[in-house]
Amino acid sequence: MTENAVQSPQNMRTFYTIWIGQLVSLLGSALTGFALGVHVYQTTGSATSFAMTILAFTLPAVFFSPVAGALVDRFPRRWMMIFSDAGAALTTVLVLVLLLADNLQLWHIYAATFVAALFSTFQWPAYSAATTMLVPQEQLGRASGMVQMADAVAQLLSPAIAGAIFVSFGLESVIFIDLVTCLFAIGTLLLVRIPEPQRTDEEAASRPSILTSIRLGLEFIRNRPGLFQLMMYFAGINLLFGMLQPLWTPLMLSLGEPDQVGVVASMVGAGMLVGTLVMSAWGGPKRRVFGVIGSAIWMGVMLLFLLLPASLMLIGVMGFLSMLVLPIMNGSSQALWQSKTEPDLQGRVFAVRRMLGQFTVPVAILLAGPLVDQVFGPSLLPGGLLADTLVGDLVGVGPGRGLALFFAVIGTLTLLISAIALGSRRLVNVQEELPNVVIRTQDEAAAAKEALGEA
Repeated sequence: MTENAVQSPQNMRTFYTIWIGQLVSLLGSALTGFALGVHVYQTTGSATSFAMTILAFTLPAVFFSPVAGALVDRFPRRWMMIFSDAGAALTTVLVLVLLLADNLQLWHIYAATFVAALFSTFQWPAYSAATTMLVPQEQLGRASGMVQMADAVAQLLSPAIAGAIFVSFGLESVIFIDLVTCLFAIGTLLLVRIPEPQRTDEEAASRPSILTSIRLGLEFIRNRPGLFQLMMYFAGINLLFGMLQPLWTPLMLSLGEPDQVGVVASMVGAGMLVGTLVMSAWGGPKRRVFGVIGSAIWMGVMLLFLLLPASLMLIGVMGFLSMLVLPIMNGSSQALWQSKTEPDLQGRVFAVRRMLGQFTVPVAILLAGPLVDQVFGPSLLPGGLLADTLVGDLVGVGPGRGLALFFAVIGTLTLLISAIALGSRRLVNVQEELPNVVIRTQDEAAAAKEALGEA
């Protein structure tokens, strides 16, 4: 039995069908996310209120991913994806009803964002585990690039499309389109069959509880130091870059008008789209760890360029080049985990990995505002703590320069933890130390047993 015996042209067609459905669904969700964000900011005029929508979206991944992953390993992955899309559709319907009744409150939007993100915690491990059963191992990097491409397309197109629909037809039309895209994704999943992985005899006999399944996912990662260190490296990267997420727009608005900022934001999004195309065609480096750490180093260096005299064009170019390597970083990591984790364990393992790798993001979002508003921002205003120092001479003094310094500090810390990661032999050699898993479906396992019985 070879490692890729499970894959076939039919399975690849299934993957493409699912990918198209999820691409359409992601675009619809991104339209609603953008439009609701505009609605929140126009209603409240508060950047903090806008940041709370981001926080509401990130919390479920931290707190509920292990439970979702354990359930994904218990039930067919296709039905878990349908469950996720159906839950998102129901949430969209409730928001639309409240809006049409002229009763949509701010807390409704926070709650709906939280619930939609909760359903997405089932989607990601189920989608990842299903991909492993459909795509040859040597093509996992390309498949991961395609999955990220769907995200990039949604991020690139949604602001312009949602903005035009929002202005011309209102928020209701945007949300209705999102509902249609959810139903389309469900329809594509109903048309396909995803092979289920062979269950180990121990797994089938014990039928572990949810808590036991979560513990098994934790133990799987803990017993593989290379993968554990990779996960903690991502936790550190997510802490650093998570602090930048709510700050890009304020930085750009300090340098230009909203229409100019929109052009620059599209330029940054285009970088991610180009990166996904490169990753889809290339598949990433053979040493996948170098794809992860090397991309992070590149992004850290790009942040240091923000110390140059501020301009929107500089931010656009640096943002484009940073996003260019993000799909290589994420795709290399995803392919590595998929090739080293048994398919019947991937739901719980990937969910625990997501929880531990992203638990720093809510912390980052909460820290970013106070650090910039109370520390870095004032320090480089005229009369500030660093205004008359060498730092002030090098970085400059005035609005936005403290924010630029903060970005540069994040870049420096990224280079530091990347250097530490490269010094870990367990992490650097994880691809060679851990064997690739052998993928076998339930049908193939049953056929093999029957053949042995006949023999």
